[in-house]
Amino acid sequence: MRLEQLEAFLAVAETGSFQHAAHKCGVTQSTISRQVQALEAKLGIPLLHRTAKVKLTLGGNCLLPHARKICQEWCSANREIHDLLAGKQPELCVAVIHSVCAYYLPPVLQRFTRDYPQVQLRVTALGSDRSLKVLRDGLVDVAIVMQNRFLTASSEMIVDHLYEESIAVLVGVDHPLAKLTTVPWSELLQYPQVMFKDGYGMQRLVQEQFHNLGVELNAVLELNTLDAFRGTIRQGDWVAMLPESALVDAYSDPTLAVRPLGDPTLRRQVVLVTTQDRLQIPPIQHFRQLVGELVKPKANHLAS
Repeated sequence: MRLEQLEAFLAVAETGSFQHAAHKCGVTQSTISRQVQALEAKLGIPLLHRTAKVKLTLGGNCLLPHARKICQEWCSANREIHDLLAGKQPELCVAVIHSVCAYYLPPVLQRFTRDYPQVQLRVTALGSDRSLKVLRDGLVDVAIVMQNRFLTASSEMIVDHLYEESIAVLVGVDHPLAKLTTVPWSELLQYPQVMFKDGYGMQRLVQEQFHNLGVELNAVLELNTLDAFRGTIRQGDWVAMLPESALVDAYSDPTLAVRPLGDPTLRRQVVLVTTQDRLQIPPIQHFRQLVGELVKPKANHLAS
């Protein structure tokens, strides 16, 4: 059963004439006749009494409301797809890591809402791995995350490199490591680690580095907000390894100290990820463009 067969049947049922139905559908009368005949053959029952004024058979009366509903649903779907391609998207959902959300994304959000005021922008701060999962599940349109090539290797994924940044050590201002210019790994390993929770790329990066060094990671606490890291670290002898973008407020906090890592240094790559099909939608295209233009790392404090 094909849509044009149902449309031909509906046109005849509503006009009472094959000729008028052909005019309404913009095709020949013979085309309408063939479409209806094919539908009758498929269903195994006559749908029309072919008299001077065409009337519905019992089977035709049974099919009519269903044919109307199917055609109406198709028209509605077609209209929504057309609106989507025309940029009339009701909402745009973004999953983004906390540091980018707090410090780098606000200019993008302001520009986007000015350019697309009719699109409801929804932003959720999540860990990188969780963000990529909800993107794959179709729950968000864009993810701005720490790169994870295992999760972005699919051919449907579009990955834009945004920036790279150093990983540094956050400690309380009275911590023994605060007296050092650069923190050697041999010193760092002596202190308990405060880490991001599971599902965050930073946890994976730190765990991999400890594994590569052949030492056991002493993780005493897992957190998921930058405020919690600062509040916890300033209280005692714990340490945290965090990216530069997560340390913006720490540099101006007199109770905290940030120190660069010694060799081997650690860096992370921040990327925007979306999918091939989403880039056909104008608001998503525009959001991606704004991120590429406006999301830039701040001055590197470790290099200053």
